[in-house]
Amino acid sequence: MTLSFYDEVGGHETFARLVNAFYRGVATDDVLRQMYPEEDLGPAAERLTLFLEQYWGGPTTYSAQRGHPRLRMRHAAFHVNPDARDRWLQHMRAAVDELDLPPLQEATLWDYLQRAAFAMVNTFEPTP
Repeated sequence: MTLSFYDEVGGHETFARLVNAFYRGVATDDVLRQMYPEEDLGPAAERLTLFLEQYWGGPTTYSAQRGHPRLRMRHAAFHVNPDARDRWLQHMRAAVDELDLPPLQEATLWDYLQRAAFAMVNTFEPTP
C-alpha cells in the first residue's frame, strides 16, 4: 500500500499546524486581513485545512461539506493582485518552515502552494 502525501507528512496534525501558522501571519497583514469578512479567522482556517487535507490525499470532508473546490471561482470576488499573492506566499512560507518537513516533502508542498498562489491572481490593479 502506498502512503498518500497526507500520510507521509503527518496527516491532520501537520496540516492543522501549517494553517494555524499561516493564519497567525494573515491576522497581522493589513492587505490580506481585509479579504476575510469574518471577525474570527477560525472558519477560514478550517476551510483551508480541509481543502489541503483533501488535496493531498486525506479525508474528503472539504468536498462533502462545500462541493468542488473551484479555487479560482471562490477567489474571484477578492482583489488578488501580485502584492496579495506575495503576502500570501510570505505567510505560507513562514508556516511551511515551521513544519520542518523532510526536503522532498517540503519542496513538493511549496511547489504546489506557489503554483496555487500564482493561479489565484485575478487583477494587476493596485491594492485599493
